[in-house]
Amino acid sequence: MRNRIKDLREDHDLTQQKVADAIGITQRKYSYIETGVQPLVDEIIVKLADLYDVSTDYILMRTSNPKRYK
Repeated sequence: MRNRIKDLREDHDLTQQKVADAIGITQRKYSYIETGVQPLVDEIIVKLADLYDVSTDYILMRTSNPKRYK
């Protein structure tokens, strides 16, 4: 899961600071989430899915299809 959010960030050419700003947390907290030091909670999963326009299941690695459900 941590690799997926890092891959998404890098695929979108974003820094940790830009993602953190976009989802309303500090860069340090985002770094901890990305590296697995801090757990990825529901609220952050939803914000990341919205930011990258992917499904929460894609963030959670339950699917390899990034498309959102209708």
